[in-house]
Amino acid sequence: MNPRRALETDLPAILRLYGFLHPDDPVLDPHTTAVQVHWHSILSDSRLSYFVAETEGHIVTTCTLTLIPNLTRNLRPYGVIENVVTDPEHRRKGGATKVLHYALEEAWREGCYKVMLSSGSKQEGTLRLYESAGFQRGVKTGFVVYPPASTSANWR
Repeated sequence: MNPRRALETDLPAILRLYGFLHPDDPVLDPHTTAVQVHWHSILSDSRLSYFVAETEGHIVTTCTLTLIPNLTRNLRPYGVIENVVTDPEHRRKGGATKVLHYALEEAWREGCYKVMLSSGSKQEGTLRLYESAGFQRGVKTGFVVYPPASTSANWR
């Protein structure tokens, strides 16, 4: 599997993978203007990176890395990795580990003093995957808050 930075043409494959990650989300058509504009905005933001790994010409895993500017740690940024997903037919073949290592290499090149990843998964295999990629479990306590339903309904 060959990890790399996502290209403009990778959008349909990434959206397909997100169907495995969040099956209850609405299916987005990658050819609509709104989705295209949003994707171009993401790709043009130097603090956002999408990474993919492909095998035999097919994208089978992806993750995102966001770099957060920082006023502590000698002005070094920190990174957040999210949306790690692999096609179920290609799991346990090393693709996710490779794409995570690729994202981490980018974060270290950018001077990040740490990279965080949170997972909603309770599956031990998924948690071990993150540990095998270098992440430490239980180092910090994570908290999440979601907007009220009335706020979410009015977005976009």
